[in-house]
Amino acid sequence: MTKFSAFLKDEAGAVTVDWVVLTAAIVGLGLLVFSFVRPAVSNVAEQIGVELEAAKTCMTSDGKTC
Repeated sequence: MTKFSAFLKDEAGAVTVDWVVLTAAIVGLGLLVFSFVRPAVSNVAEQIGVELEAAKTCMTSDGKTC
């Protein structure tokens, strides 16, 4: 019975549980932030693509239309 009592009093695994909960919270917050930031980043990336396509068209043309 003393080994069982020692097992119940042992707190070595509690630190692992704390880290798992903390890591899950950080990952959850990261996903939440990502869901809010993604649309804005997508719009900026789309506008960059439009500008690059316009620059490519300008550089491959005779230069009079730019």
